[in-house]
Amino acid sequence: MSATPTKEALVRTHRTPRKAAALALGATLLALLTAAPAGADDEGLPTVTPTSETPALYDDEAGGDSDADDPAIWRNAADPDRSLVIATAKKGGLRVYGLDARLVQSLPAPRPPAQDDAPGRFNNVDLVTGLSTPAGRTDVAVVSDRGNDRLRIYRIDPSKPSAPLTDVTDPAAAPVFSADQAEINDQRTAYGLATWRDKATGRSYALVSQRERTRLALLELTPTARGTVGYRKVRTLDLPASFRLPDGTTWSPCAEPGELPQVEGMVVDPATGTLYAGQEDVGIWRLRADLTDRPVLVEKVREYGVPGVYDEATEECAAGADPGFGGEHLTADVEGLTLLQESDGDGYLLASSQGDNTFAAYDREVSEDNEYEGGFRVGAASATLDGSEECDGAAVLNAPLGSRYPHGLLVVQDGHDTPGVPDGQGGTRTATGFKFVDLGDVVDAADL
Repeated sequence: MSATPTKEALVRTHRTPRKAAALALGATLLALLTAAPAGADDEGLPTVTPTSETPALYDDEAGGDSDADDPAIWRNAADPDRSLVIATAKKGGLRVYGLDARLVQSLPAPRPPAQDDAPGRFNNVDLVTGLSTPAGRTDVAVVSDRGNDRLRIYRIDPSKPSAPLTDVTDPAAAPVFSADQAEINDQRTAYGLATWRDKATGRSYALVSQRERTRLALLELTPTARGTVGYRKVRTLDLPASFRLPDGTTWSPCAEPGELPQVEGMVVDPATGTLYAGQEDVGIWRLRADLTDRPVLVEKVREYGVPGVYDEATEECAAGADPGFGGEHLTADVEGLTLLQESDGDGYLLASSQGDNTFAAYDREVSEDNEYEGGFRVGAASATLDGSEECDGAAVLNAPLGSRYPHGLLVVQDGHDTPGVPDGQGGTRTATGFKFVDLGDVVDAADL
């Protein structure tokens, strides 16, 4: 996940301490959950199945180092059947799919500035509809380029069905968090991303998190007369890295030396300007999207408060006894936050509980304190159409999408696409992809 093999090897262990801690706390429970039959699992959660999946992406040289991460759903208001799913593939750049899950367009990530520099690496994506530019309003996809510590902006043009996205990033766009290329190469860079339009001013923004840090940045998108789109930093906010527990002790999630508990999954409720940010090993924060108030931790992961000691030799965390201060519905990491909006103002915040392969739904209304409303998992539809495991990113759109999805669509990343393909060395290639799920099935099964 960086420019050199050494850093790649290091990053591949990035989740290991977190996974080890989760497994140490509940390996037997997780095994039971993942083995549960379709219909409902041992926690009583219903299982829904995908209708289709995108072609597998392979994180190896032959596959262009492509690794599925985060999707966004763009609705073609003039022709909903021609709506698109735009998704990141890390070093593999950006992928655009039709509603049939077939590839429409592939856009590469930027090349490194110099041979020893980090290459482009697209992490998260979100949309801005009706961005005001000197040439008129346009829809754009905004992407966090972790490799270059920048945002990249793509105009969406439905009149070009075979190549609907065009890069319109301002060449003068500056790094989001880094002072120079040396800091960029350290890869404490732009990571999670959500977009937001301030209803009071009409201005559009991107909220970006910093990898291996707790910092969030608010960036205003700035269209130029040349037809490009840049951005300027408005302010930053740091979430806590350590927490006072009810027994009076202080706790921080176990991680590799020098790492702080990062945020990736984020979404903004456009009706209220409320940002929900998933701090992976901590829980879900609620705060104003303009980053001007005190964050509120509205949900905790089960592992919250569990002590851990990092072992340099094994590159894993040894988990201690669970003091019982964690939540009940999310197993670290919390990922893939997305908002299911309903026309009457109701709706749900959906979150991927990556550690146990489930999804949790919370009431959208702040007045209800974002109460937990239920959950579900995405299971296999057949031997060749599997479900979603270790989901990184998710996107939901509760709007008619033509004949295929008249009740809306949920797209979820699958971190372990199956069946595997032989790698020629006695193993299988690591495959990821995206599953398309009929939103009507989710609503019915989870009783949302």
